[in-house]
Amino acid sequence: MSGVRTMAGKSSKNGKGGKKPKSDVDKFLKDAAGLDTAREKQIGQHIGYRYDVNLLPDYARLTPYLKDYMEFMGWDDLNWLEDVHMGYEAGKPAIFDRNINGWVRIPKEMKLPDNQQDRDMLARELLVRFQTSPNHPLSELNQAYRKF
Repeated sequence: MSGVRTMAGKSSKNGKGGKKPKSDVDKFLKDAAGLDTAREKQIGQHIGYRYDVNLLPDYARLTPYLKDYMEFMGWDDLNWLEDVHMGYEAGKPAIFDRNINGWVRIPKEMKLPDNQQDRDMLARELLVRFQTSPNHPLSELNQAYRKF
């Protein structure tokens, strides 16, 4: 059992807990391929859904737009936006929109925050803004097939 990690993150070998190395928030901007795992190298592409799904959004980091959006909708949480994260497509920051089954790239001139939690909040805001804009592909479908 030497060297086995416990729930507290301490090694039973020496009793000292090692902190997880801080990941580079710009890793996928610097390395467009972003091939980390053996599986990614085998298939030749980055697997974007490797985020910790148990990591809930830090509501202290809500953008003003998201605060207003939640208040307007009468919501206490982000529910359907909790699994939205800032992703990267070909080394460019992007958000995956399930409605169009594709990546929506962030404008080049937009400055990204220096930590992942703030980037994820920005991604949530931008996704809501895009999905409710007349530029979203489903907007045309709504206009063409709306019954009321």
